Amino acid sequence: MFESLSERLSDVFRKFGGRAGLDAASVDAALGEVRLALLDADVNLKVVRTFIENVREKCLGGDEEKRLTPAQQVVRVVHSELTALLGGEGGGLDLSGRPPHVLMLTGLQGSGKTTTAGKLAFYLRDLGHKPYFVPADVYRPAAIEQLASLASGLDMPCYPSTPFMNPVDIARDSIKAAQEAGCDVILLDTAGRLHIDETLMRELTAIKENIRPREILFVADAMTGQDAVGVAEAFDAALDISGVILTKMDGDARGGAAFSIRSVTGKNIKFVGIGEKISELEPFYPERVAGRILGMGDMLTLIEKAQASIEQEDAEELERKFRKAEFNFEDFRTQMRRMKKLGSVENLLKLVPGMGELRRRLGGIAAPDKEMNKLEAMINSMTKKERQRPGIINPSRKQRIAAGSGVTVADVNRLLKQFEQMRTMMQRMAGGGGKMPRGIPGLGGGLPRFPGANLPAGMDAQALGLMPNADMGAGFTQSTEEQQKLRKKRKEERQRKKKNRR
Repeated sequence: MFESLSERLSDVFRKFGGRAGLDAASVDAALGEVRLALLDADVNLKVVRTFIENVREKCLGGDEEKRLTPAQQVVRVVHSELTALLGGEGGGLDLSGRPPHVLMLTGLQGSGKTTTAGKLAFYLRDLGHKPYFVPADVYRPAAIEQLASLASGLDMPCYPSTPFMNPVDIARDSIKAAQEAGCDVILLDTAGRLHIDETLMRELTAIKENIRPREILFVADAMTGQDAVGVAEAFDAALDISGVILTKMDGDARGGAAFSIRSVTGKNIKFVGIGEKISELEPFYPERVAGRILGMGDMLTLIEKAQASIEQEDAEELERKFRKAEFNFEDFRTQMRRMKKLGSVENLLKLVPGMGELRRRLGGIAAPDKEMNKLEAMINSMTKKERQRPGIINPSRKQRIAAGSGVTVADVNRLLKQFEQMRTMMQRMAGGGGKMPRGIPGLGGGLPRFPGANLPAGMDAQALGLMPNADMGAGFTQSTEEQQKLRKKRKEERQRKKKNRR
């Protein structure tokens, strides 16, 4: 999402590279291009005008910082305004008070309410909640069946709605049913229409008055662009929605709906759907999204994904294998499968600072997910003994592996060569000056420091004040002294565990 806007803005900032300072003419010329970029991204015209005026005022009326270049000053202001435009600090779900908490999903037909209910349930279960599905769309029987199927797949309870029941009665009776099932969050999937009508709004208003939901979430299809803004206004006027969920942000959506809906309704975007998988729903953090748009990546989200999917003990075992040169194709396959749990490689790369700029310069990179599937197919074609001891793979074994995975012998040779090079490099990193950098196993063992040359057009995140020098994971932004203390602590912990095993 926002890829086109990100590329256009990067081109604008690059033009400030050789300037000695900011002046009205250069700022106006740049903001003219920013205006076109925002309009091309389908952002509401009134929103664009306000945004441009605010940026111009702060660029020319603020105090210049000597440590920042003109490009950095403009980027800092644009980042601040983008963050404010997208909702400032943002806000998560309100699950305070006495359970069960009712989350009422509203929106037009086809916006993705039912699928989003499943994704929300998956997300909430990871946080320790017990969701309860309630299908209240009695006008489309397939919606009831779809939600019941999602509930069954997730092994979660679902209210036994039928097309002949009254939606208000369903909503009211579901609260008692959820309590009896021991659930603390109710996901109420309401009816939609192809367009807004009075009958729909009266029904939704009646449901709201009868059950007083904790959250009323408007689900909008990001592909509809500016049309979603008018619909959001109508739902907000009738129901006073508490937040927005944007779906299909992985498609051809240009991102304008995110800016416009937030600005017009004043309600925060709480989640975005970034794929078809049940796990591909992300909390919406305005500051992080602004960083992505400006090509600075989103390392916090990347680290959170890794921490949620990878256990500390597994990371330590991986490091031990690298140190002793015991890392084999069994471990490599395990790491690839863990990476897939984080999401598509394409989406992960977008979170790495500077990767968007690199992709642009290279004219695009071959789909990494397809390449990973090809690698896994070759590894699967090996015997267990070959995966554990790659050195025994001779020419005849290579031919069998190639035939079994549908590739050429040259592909197998390339895999074996790259694997050996990776194992040698990681062994040196792990056995050199301290531990192997921590971060995301399967992505080269670690991640680069955020501040520095990875940002496009010479931008530095800490100089711009966009990323605090805080502890974001071992070996990431800590000082040398802190890293030494951490290494010492981990060494003592390993020795203690070793002693206990004896």
